[in-house]
Amino acid sequence: MDMCGKVALVTGGGARIGRALCEALAGQGCAVVVHYRRSRKEALELARRLEAAGGRARAIRGALDTQASCERLVSQAFKAFGRLDVLVNNASSFDRTDFRHVRGPELDSAFSINLKAPILLTRAFVARARRGRVLNLLDTRISGHAPGYMAYLLSKQGLADFTRAAALELAPDFTVNAVAPGPVLAPDRGSRSAREKAGAIPLRRRPSPGDVASAALFLLGGDAITGQIVYVDGGQNLL
Repeated sequence: MDMCGKVALVTGGGARIGRALCEALAGQGCAVVVHYRRSRKEALELARRLEAAGGRARAIRGALDTQASCERLVSQAFKAFGRLDVLVNNASSFDRTDFRHVRGPELDSAFSINLKAPILLTRAFVARARRGRVLNLLDTRISGHAPGYMAYLLSKQGLADFTRAAALELAPDFTVNAVAPGPVLAPDRGSRSAREKAGAIPLRRRPSPGDVASAALFLLGGDAITGQIVYVDGGQNLL
């Protein structure tokens, strides 16, 4: 798919990896709907900057905790530019909770944002679009175990399974792929061992948000690629 002239909705698009994804899509001539919930300043600033550079962008606030809110966001994205071709499920809930301390609220939050919302957003997207692309943001931790991140890990592993299942069910009109980033952002808290583990990268190079965005563009542009997960982690998933 040629991104030029297309419209993409990026959830959690105002900051970090989401911002890089929006910038990369806009650089390909794609109009971008920058979704945010709390990062209003960042999302509005990004949308203004993309438009100042000659692109088309719109920042839209919305919750992702109910079916109605997900359907409303997709509807707003369609109205913003009259169409929607790409859905990027980037918004994520990341909490450190080990098995002995995980409780209902932590489980509800992780599964609601990391798994249920992408499923409901995808459902709303394919109900209105004739064809398109779906990209899910995972985490390299799905390749193994991540002690201390029970709810987050399980929800992301569920999203990986959804990626493959949806790819089959939605073919041939939609492709569904995923990118699994590694330690893109250096940890600013946690134990010394956690920081050292994050730095154990075979290529000895921490991936950047731009690296993740490049992989995303590759998957979104591929007409014969679906159900795939690309790890952008410097080989960390091999350890």
